[in-house]
Amino acid sequence: MDLINIPALKDNYIWLLADTQANCVIIDPGSAMPVFTALIKRQLTANAILLTHHHYDHLGGVIELLRYFPNLPVYGPQETANKGATILVKEGDNLIIGSQNFSIIAIPGHTLGHIAYYNAPYLFCGDTLFSAGCGRLFEGTYNQMYSSIQKIMQLPDTTLICSAHEYTVSNLAFARSILPQDKKIKIYEQRVKQLRAINYPSLPTTLQLEREVNVFLRCNDIELQKKLGITPYSTPLSLIFSALRIMKDCF
Repeated sequence: MDLINIPALKDNYIWLLADTQANCVIIDPGSAMPVFTALIKRQLTANAILLTHHHYDHLGGVIELLRYFPNLPVYGPQETANKGATILVKEGDNLIIGSQNFSIIAIPGHTLGHIAYYNAPYLFCGDTLFSAGCGRLFEGTYNQMYSSIQKIMQLPDTTLICSAHEYTVSNLAFARSILPQDKKIKIYEQRVKQLRAINYPSLPTTLQLEREVNVFLRCNDIELQKKLGITPYSTPLSLIFSALRIMKDCF
């Protein structure tokens, strides 16, 4: 497989996942032109479009892409039904697209119908999990987002987290404000800043790394709980997650 990261709009990433036959799927095309450019440059044939949720910066390029590829299937959750999706999918579905096989995982929180596509080791999780952070809650509840992230946490450490935005620097600044002495966060922040200085993406990241540097995945960390003023073992982990997300909204 060949994973291709396409910067688009302000800070979005569109992903292409290509097989050995130069066929690919397009994930969350917020804009069409960068996709056309990548397909031509790499001589790829698009087999399908996959949508994670209904926000415009994730599907704004669908109509234009379908003008040129009118028979291209567009998969998405129910909330994308009137925004370009032609085939609706839900948790538990398996998509076989050419030689690729995607499992659908429901991960509500950012939006109520948000889904992820998992084709090991690749996880296309839209705006649910970012490197060193997680998505804002526009429609769902804190408990829903916490549960969604716990689902992702069940995947193998080798999972490649293909998030849809380049937020890593700001996410790490928030993490460091809570755990300023954490060596792994410090080292990762230095590395990401070096990458971004040469306009290189910080994504994909691995689930193994995120377990170490993403405070939203460390709600059971005793040191983190102490920094939040929480007596260890006294508060449900979902409430610790909620407190972190509220703090990040105000950061």
